[in-house]
Amino acid sequence: MKKFPPDSLASQATQRTISARLRDPKNPDPTSHVFTLLPNINTETLLSHACETLASLNVLTTDFACELEGSHRSLALSIQQLAVLGELLVNRALDNLDPPGGASDTQEVQP
Repeated sequence: MKKFPPDSLASQATQRTISARLRDPKNPDPTSHVFTLLPNINTETLLSHACETLASLNVLTTDFACELEGSHRSLALSIQQLAVLGELLVNRALDNLDPPGGASDTQEVQP
């Protein structure tokens, strides 16, 4: 992937597109039309796929971090930790939708 200097015309155009998207969320993002989700997918299916995606990101960033040293390794491991946190959150949401063993999702865990 080609990196553009921060002050290049390509970088400025990208920033304008991102800024326009952030200002008006109803404005379709021209770069996101590659992937589409069907409107009638249930929440459990969406969360299951999100969990699998985050698990894959975890493996990819862990493998990538093993190839790096110093601050770049720390950065890759930070990304990996965020992926793990996201995966834990999604798994908890899945458990809340369909509790293991039929337990109620209203049970609170005491610290």
